[in-house]
Amino acid sequence: MVLDKRGRPLRDLRVSLTDRCNMRCTYCMPKEHYNNEHVFLPKSEVLSYEEFSLIIDSLVPLGLEKVRITGGEPLMRRDLPNFIAMLPKNLDIAMTTNGIMLAKHAKQLKEAGLDRVTVSLDAIDTDTFQKMSDSNYQPEMVLAGIKAALQSGLGVKVNCVVRAGINEHAVSEITNYFNGSDVVVRFIEFMDVGETNSWNLDEVVSGDEIRSRFEGLEPLKPTHKGEVANRYNWNGQELGFIESVSKPFCGDCSRARISANGSLYTCLFASKGYDLKGIIRMGATESDIAKAVRSIWTDRDDAYSELRGIVKQEKIEMSYIGG
Repeated sequence: MVLDKRGRPLRDLRVSLTDRCNMRCTYCMPKEHYNNEHVFLPKSEVLSYEEFSLIIDSLVPLGLEKVRITGGEPLMRRDLPNFIAMLPKNLDIAMTTNGIMLAKHAKQLKEAGLDRVTVSLDAIDTDTFQKMSDSNYQPEMVLAGIKAALQSGLGVKVNCVVRAGINEHAVSEITNYFNGSDVVVRFIEFMDVGETNSWNLDEVVSGDEIRSRFEGLEPLKPTHKGEVANRYNWNGQELGFIESVSKPFCGDCSRARISANGSLYTCLFASKGYDLKGIIRMGATESDIAKAVRSIWTDRDDAYSELRGIVKQEKIEMSYIGG
């Protein structure tokens, strides 16, 4: 197992299969920056499934246990089940998606080896849903995807980013909608990821504020070290709170990220990545990649959320490295 300067292992890997998305969520890919003039990565610069698979295989000996497939929107990549089928069977394989295309693909994804999906859903009323996603899609499409995922045997979590004055009412509506189901609902503080989402601390609704809306919350013990959500039981339903702003969890962070063009990022708020695509396309072996990543990880000292407001740095956009 490889450890960084703070003694944190490399246990989790977020793999961004594409920088493209079919939504323009205001906190991730705001339309004013990702419009028709925006230049996405050309196909030649995006890693193939075989190249992503090579990286993942290389990291297993370093202690990798979990892979989360992200984007952009990962379901925009063709033949995604083929990629999932390539991955080592002893890994926990999850995927984050906006759910618009999930109903069509859920069964195949499960059959290929996907264990769980996390679906982004910031409201279930049409007006707020479309405002948050800056799209013309209907929330019913996402709900249909969640239903299909459950019917296929996939574990399902729903992530809701809460912004003050915009979708606070969705907290109770989403919770009530999934009450009595196997869906875990998680609320996320609006984060200052990237440079384009016009982040403002005044729009952050803290986990404490969200929890104040619920009576009878019972804390749950973490299932593993490095768990990002503070978990609670509420009337038999599991609720999670991801509080990167008000309660940073840098101390136990075990996550690395691979961008669609093959750069390794050691923090969601990183300002630079480490090019792995270059050595892969020069013929690097699993051993070569593992050696490079070990060197990068052992030098890692990231703790942006703990230093927020103290350290100023430009940050990579979330659409390039996943959430």
